[in-house]
Amino acid sequence: MAITQAMCDSFKRELLQGIHRFNAADGHDFKVALYSSAANLGAATTVYTTSGEISGAGYAAGGKSLSRVDPTAAGGTAYTDFADISWDGASFTARAALIYNASDGNRAVAVLDFGADKTVSSGTFTIQFPAADPASAIIRIG
Repeated sequence: MAITQAMCDSFKRELLQGIHRFNAADGHDFKVALYSSAANLGAATTVYTTSGEISGAGYAAGGKSLSRVDPTAAGGTAYTDFADISWDGASFTARAALIYNASDGNRAVAVLDFGADKTVSSGTFTIQFPAADPASAIIRIG
């Protein structure tokens, strides 16, 4: 299988259709699910899938809800981001993550490729998102 980091093509189209709402106060529920190297994820991913999703102590299918950062714009770039997220008491191996919109058909947003398997044993697994700024935010339109 293959994992390629990407903003999903369907997500780009759906932004123009006004499907996704990122406002912190009244936005959609965006989640992040974790995947093994057996997953097939990339730009063509359109929805959350259980195929290749990890299992293990401290992880539940479907992943966790993300805390959003309100969309903003600066320097000609609009952007939004998420707060870091952790799984405590975790024992599993993950290679990638999928951000998806659980409020609207589990539509795929972005694939995060960790570059290699990441293993945690009776500890805390954390996804640390980049700074919420025009140059680094996880979702940017310039």
